[in-house]
Amino acid sequence: MTQQLPVILITGGAQGIGKGIAAYFLNKGWRVVVLDRDAEAIKACRQDFDNPDNLLLIETDVSREPEVASAVAEAVQWGERLDAMVSNAGIADPDTGPIEALELAQWQRRIDVNLTGAFLMAKYTVPHLRQSRGNIVNMASTRALQSEPHSEAYAASKGGLIALTHALAMSLGPDVRANSISPGWIDVSAWQAHAPSEPQPLSDSDHNQHPSGRVGKPDDVAAMVAYLVSPEAGFVTGQNFVIDGGMTRKMIYEE
Repeated sequence: MTQQLPVILITGGAQGIGKGIAAYFLNKGWRVVVLDRDAEAIKACRQDFDNPDNLLLIETDVSREPEVASAVAEAVQWGERLDAMVSNAGIADPDTGPIEALELAQWQRRIDVNLTGAFLMAKYTVPHLRQSRGNIVNMASTRALQSEPHSEAYAASKGGLIALTHALAMSLGPDVRANSISPGWIDVSAWQAHAPSEPQPLSDSDHNQHPSGRVGKPDDVAAMVAYLVSPEAGFVTGQNFVIDGGMTRKMIYEE
């Protein structure tokens, strides 16, 4: 009997950090399910990844419960199991303007996608993750821990995601572990579906301001995901891991 390959499902996996994670796990021999609401980004994935037999792409809006239920059912039927789920889908633009002018629809859309989407994904994947003693990894942000002006909706959604993560860890353990990752500045220019043909190169100061000496790469995040879903992390659950080159520990004052 042929051993089944492990299966990971990644939301928002057709571009940005999610696409980097998908590529990383494909290269490690996993079967990968990518959910994304961007049809153009999904089309690009079909061309960019060269091992289609191990890849399933499903156009899905994670804020819509019927679409999530359908996508998870399709993913499990295709993969015949589910070992890990990464909730990465999110509206990335944090600046929604002054709070006095923030429309409820803008606020609600970010909560719906960034936070409610992760809840819905957990709701429908948990029965399958229990069977495999699998893992949930939620993609939060350093903006859950520190802020710039006019980012209330985004910060609230990511802060809620960290809280959701440790609540899931308590509810689902020991069968399912749940952790979150808070990336800082990650250069995703190589993985954007709608990026300009010649993206602006990063400067020396972009890199040098980081205590690590460089801006992050999607592989930095993917490697942490790989650790968290591995048996080596069997004693790790309910935690948030900051991957930001040290920036949230850097004291900055105007001279």
